[in-house]
Amino acid sequence: MIDIAPPQVKSIENSSTYGKFEIEPLEPGFGTTLGNALRRVLLSTLKGAAVTSVSIEGVAHEFSSIPFVKEDVTEIILNLKGLNLISYSEDPVRLTLDVTGPREVKASDIQAPSDVEIVNPELYICTLDSNKGRLRMELTVERGKGYVPAERNKKEGQPIGVIPIDAIFSPVVKANFLIEKTRVGQETDWDKLILEVWTDGTIVPD
Repeated sequence: MIDIAPPQVKSIENSSTYGKFEIEPLEPGFGTTLGNALRRVLLSTLKGAAVTSVSIEGVAHEFSSIPFVKEDVTEIILNLKGLNLISYSEDPVRLTLDVTGPREVKASDIQAPSDVEIVNPELYICTLDSNKGRLRMELTVERGKGYVPAERNKKEGQPIGVIPIDAIFSPVVKANFLIEKTRVGQETDWDKLILEVWTDGTIVPD
């Protein structure tokens, strides 16, 4: 009778945004089952924070342009979706931005309360190309899971000018796995699961 050790998890590589792990030994065929389940859990069930709506002074809808701002509102919103945030509040939190040109505007210009952390302050948002340019906006940050389209972020009674946006809450950007064979006693067809996880920096893979 083969004395089979329980599966062990070993960390092979680890950084603030990437992790590589090995899980072995697993019964033949079970590696794929476990890999698929872990990947699904990592991508869809972990909570994170994202911008769910934005209001910009003087802007009624996302197809507007802003005087003395290089990007239109659609481009600004696209850039805001790249914000990597940690929110310690279970309630919606408001962030503000108020800048004048000429200058590049980055995430570090956003004023956040103490319960929200901006992980990528170097993120580019837009450019004000004149000293006449001014950009004032308010962002709503919420916690959630997975992907929520803009129409589901629209709240009843929301004021005109509040633009709901698509929210990607998952802190896991990508998760892949592969199966290699490993030896248990004289048997060489047991599974070794190799799992790779990439995050947005708001959580550490391990």
